[in-house]
Amino acid sequence: MSEARAGTVEEFAAQFDEEPGYLDFARLGPLGLAVVEEERMHAEFLRRARFGSLDQLLGQDVRVREAASVLTGFAPEQIVFQPDTSTGLMHAMFGLTGQVALSPAEFPSLRYAVVRAQQALGLLSPVWLEAEHNRVTPGTLREQLTPEVTAVAVSLVDYRTGYLADLDGIRQVIGDRLLIVDAVQGFGVVDAPWELADVVASGGQKWVRAGMGTGILALSDRAAERLVPMLSGWMAGPDVQEGEDVADAVAGAGAFRITHPNPIAQARMGAAMEAISLAGIDRVQAAISANVDRVLALVDEFGIPVTSPRSEAERAGIIVLTPAPDQFTVLSAALYNHGITVSQRDGSIRISVHVSTSEETFELLRSALLGFASATRA
Repeated sequence: MSEARAGTVEEFAAQFDEEPGYLDFARLGPLGLAVVEEERMHAEFLRRARFGSLDQLLGQDVRVREAASVLTGFAPEQIVFQPDTSTGLMHAMFGLTGQVALSPAEFPSLRYAVVRAQQALGLLSPVWLEAEHNRVTPGTLREQLTPEVTAVAVSLVDYRTGYLADLDGIRQVIGDRLLIVDAVQGFGVVDAPWELADVVASGGQKWVRAGMGTGILALSDRAAERLVPMLSGWMAGPDVQEGEDVADAVAGAGAFRITHPNPIAQARMGAAMEAISLAGIDRVQAAISANVDRVLALVDEFGIPVTSPRSEAERAGIIVLTPAPDQFTVLSAALYNHGITVSQRDGSIRISVHVSTSEETFELLRSALLGFASATRA
């Protein structure tokens, strides 16, 4: 990307206009204008079916892989569009043989993919790591890996703790084993060293803000050689004419296709990733980090415990609050009464910010925390 074409984070943020008070991007990212306009335009192509327009629709597969290539560094031919993270992880785990090490606290997408592959084929078995504070670190792996482990699976950003995995350190520890990354809680907002991973699976509905039904699966050459494309359909091989035998799947990421993907979803995903690349992933990450700092300053002012990492090297866009048990309901009510959208689970409150988090949202958060402080002093 040349400097002449580079946009700014401010221009990127200006395309979003979610309601003030939205602080739940780790669950679902509201769409921006670029994505909405892509959907409208391509839906119109499909509605009218003008001469030549179907070629435009079907050409979205190349576009989305090229856009993902810019963000990840994987070549376009090493990337295949997927409808979500879970499908990409299922492809990976059903194609894997041996043992895969992962934390039992990982998001269900990873755990279910491993266990379902084990149940269905009996070729893969999980090695459940004991991870301190649910953080998979190089030290955790160094102490628990055995020669039988053929792969390690980890979330780039843990959905409950907000911890940003040290991919560089993990790669140094695991050696030649496959590194499988569930990237959905950081893809599009973390300038990660993707080249260290062998499998990157991510949906686009969260931080990429491309909407549901969007995602990618990127495979290193090594992963493409080692993974068997168990779920491989007619789109994963050469054209087969009526009466011909079923063809073998092509080599590489393309083998993990089943049928035609949704071209409108691909257009949304492509447009969203192009907008991120234009703004600059490093600048997007820096802007989100600044907003995390603002949230941390606010909650510190009101003395609310934070259990997510504070170091920039260990965090992305998630802040986890863990108020005292007798104050959890009071804080939840204060946030709700001020129109603030967050996620809650197991006595914790997860706040997640983006580049578009507005001054009005920060003011609402401050008002909610003032209300919380008043209620707990009463």
